[in-house]
Amino acid sequence: QVQLVESGGGLVQAGGSLKLSCAASGHTFSSYAMGWFRQAPGKEREFVTAISRSGGGTYYADSVKGRFTISRDNAKNTVYLQMNSLEPEDTAVYYCAAALYELGLTQRVYYNFWGQGTQVTVSS
Repeated sequence: QVQLVESGGGLVQAGGSLKLSCAASGHTFSSYAMGWFRQAPGKEREFVTAISRSGGGTYYADSVKGRFTISRDNAKNTVYLQMNSLEPEDTAVYYCAAALYELGLTQRVYYNFWGQGTQVTVSS
């Protein structure tokens, strides 16, 4: 079992930055690939970015490529999401998730554990 707790969300103006963190506990963090998803009101939860167990592989949705950066610190059991050049369209609840296998990391179904989410609101 893995417990995930996100933090760092908030209200920011368009063009600003936020850094989300997701702290994991309960099992060997480095055994899991990690991902970030987001869900805006009335929309499906969508893939944002993912990172392999070692951190050597990263994957991004086209909508965030070049603006968002995922990273992880296995010594601190934490994965991060640095978000720059934020746009109102980035407004959503952001969830981190852990996947036991490094397969299909852009798809929700391959993730085994989820956090409760943190709200990010970008004002225009």
